Amino acid sequence: MKVAIITDQHFGARKNSKLFHDYFLKFYKEVFFPRLEEEGITTVVDMGDTFDSRKGIDFSALSWAKNNYYDKLRDMGITVHTIVGNHTAYYKNTNEVNAVDLLLREYDNVKVYSKCEEVLLDKLKVLFIPWINAENFESTVQSVKISNSVCAMGHLELNGFRAHRGHVMEEGLDCDLFKKFTKVFSGHFHTRSDDGRIYYLGNPYEMFWNDANDKRGFVIFDTDTLEWEYIDNPNRMFYNIYYEDTDYQLFNTREYENKIVKVIVRQKTDLKKFEKFIDKLYASGVFELKIVENFQFQESEEFEAFESEDTISILNRYIQESEVNLEKSVIQRIVQEVYQEACEMV
Repeated sequence: MKVAIITDQHFGARKNSKLFHDYFLKFYKEVFFPRLEEEGITTVVDMGDTFDSRKGIDFSALSWAKNNYYDKLRDMGITVHTIVGNHTAYYKNTNEVNAVDLLLREYDNVKVYSKCEEVLLDKLKVLFIPWINAENFESTVQSVKISNSVCAMGHLELNGFRAHRGHVMEEGLDCDLFKKFTKVFSGHFHTRSDDGRIYYLGNPYEMFWNDANDKRGFVIFDTDTLEWEYIDNPNRMFYNIYYEDTDYQLFNTREYENKIVKVIVRQKTDLKKFEKFIDKLYASGVFELKIVENFQFQESEEFEAFESEDTISILNRYIQESEVNLEKSVIQRIVQEVYQEACEMV
């Protein structure tokens, strides 16, 4: 049997931005649902962070999620296994109060897992592991130790994997705890990463600048063969354009409508032609346009940022190369959290 695995959908993200939810919907209408129908899939595993904010949800975001996602899955006769993630648990130290359980009770086809549970996907036994916190840590470790499941799926924070592009997680649980499983699939980190047995599948779409041009999508998993396939989302939100006296008349701006664009100027010898280039981008209907003319981040003579790097990668590398007697991984995590909070305020 083939099942779809998706994670970190973050409904209500970016303060319930209409721009982003229109972009999300394009993925579901053009990629996700058509592929489910094509493959005859009747089971979806959602590995956590279905909704974005742990503290509450905008009514319009909830309505959007029901109308465009949950109603469609119900009408298609698809069973949804939903694992509680850290964004859907109200408290940081327990999964007891969580958004998916409270908001989706009207859907008989949606099953919520706030505690570890072994589930049969066709004939394959899988251990579902929700977000691990202070309350459930010991019971989760015990569940893993006594489990005879072939695979595990969850919302895990493990060290040694990429939390996002440019940053490898140095904290979290040791991977050895899960070595008994043939395969482990996890959400939580939004970029794809694996060690050959544990697979972070990444989220379905770009949400921040550090996601730009990083592959996104979902997975179709065969419970008989244990083989799987990434189904990529071809739609993008963030674009870097490198200006090198580019001919504005020949430059195609069609794909930038309702997109967030950064123009990085490498060479500009004719100001009027550059202005016409920018005017053409605005005329195409870009949602947001930033111009970077001197792309240098140089606090010291020994550090140089490269124009191909995103903001988080630059900051992480700067911290890593700094000579400070502090826990650099902790600083990097704090910087990432502040950066993402700042992004959501825009």
